[in-house]
Amino acid sequence: MTLEEVVGCNMTDKRMESVGQALEELMVAAQQQDCLTVGVYESAKLMNVDPDSVVLCVLATDEEDADDIALQIHFTLIQAFCCDNDINILRVCGMRRLEQVLGEPSTADTNANEAKDLHCILVTNSHVDSLKCQALKEVGSYCEESRCKNQWVPYLALHER
Repeated sequence: MTLEEVVGCNMTDKRMESVGQALEELMVAAQQQDCLTVGVYESAKLMNVDPDSVVLCVLATDEEDADDIALQIHFTLIQAFCCDNDINILRVCGMRRLEQVLGEPSTADTNANEAKDLHCILVTNSHVDSLKCQALKEVGSYCEESRCKNQWVPYLALHER
């Protein structure tokens, strides 16, 4: 491995780590301000009614979701819609970490609260000024940089802590 490859890998790892942290901060802030839409069907409904309010679409999966054909079809349609409407989109691996960040149970709990479908999460801009703007800018910048590299749907792995 050359020095350029080692330095490049370290820079990429650090960049992805900082974007992951920014995404987590953004999710928490958006959830606190009720600017988060969670679920594939709920997200599709919102994008159909008010696509201009959506500033970020997060599509989350884990390895066990790779064979879910229906989910992959939904993702393909959502990605196409986001690209047509200039909505930043990010593929994320790490459902357990998303559950932790959003304080969601991984399964139905004893109070019969159903676990939410975290496969698709939208961040809306109804209170975008009061959201952690730096976090939103960092995630948006990462999406833009990826598009410049012809990676239209950037990927990010969230690691459990």
